[in-house]
Amino acid sequence: MRKVVVNTTPLIALSHVGQLNILKKLYGEIIIPEAVYRELSVKTESVCKKTVDSSLDWIRVDKIENQMAKTMYRTQLHDGEVEVMILAKEIAADVVIIDDANAKKHAKYLDLPVTGTLGVLIKAKQKGYIDELKPVLQRMVENGIYISQSLIELCLKQVGEA
Repeated sequence: MRKVVVNTTPLIALSHVGQLNILKKLYGEIIIPEAVYRELSVKTESVCKKTVDSSLDWIRVDKIENQMAKTMYRTQLHDGEVEVMILAKEIAADVVIIDDANAKKHAKYLDLPVTGTLGVLIKAKQKGYIDELKPVLQRMVENGIYISQSLIELCLKQVGEA
């Protein structure tokens, strides 16, 4: 089974459009560090918190071993992003799902294979887990997830919906 570590924003984005289960279909199980679970637990009644809590049979919450490593990143990244990268290195993750551009740069610098929410959705469309990408992207934008129009067009072109 592939080791997939996921950050907070992809969980929020996918939960709000009813597509969190795409991660289960693609990867079987995902792993989130404790800091990510704490971040999404701030709003106890949020759609994301409820969806993740009802999916803990395939979403595993893990604690990072090297707490000291967190001090190297604190000024530039959020706790969840930091723990995603530390945990990914500790378990030799096959992929990290993270959306923040700065965090992606850090992950790539650490030689971690990185994708984002849109990459996950493109893969899901290519594998037939979703019929159309466009309505999913539209719902994400309606739910406050910023995606530039040029990026939307690029994604749609990639899956033959342009």
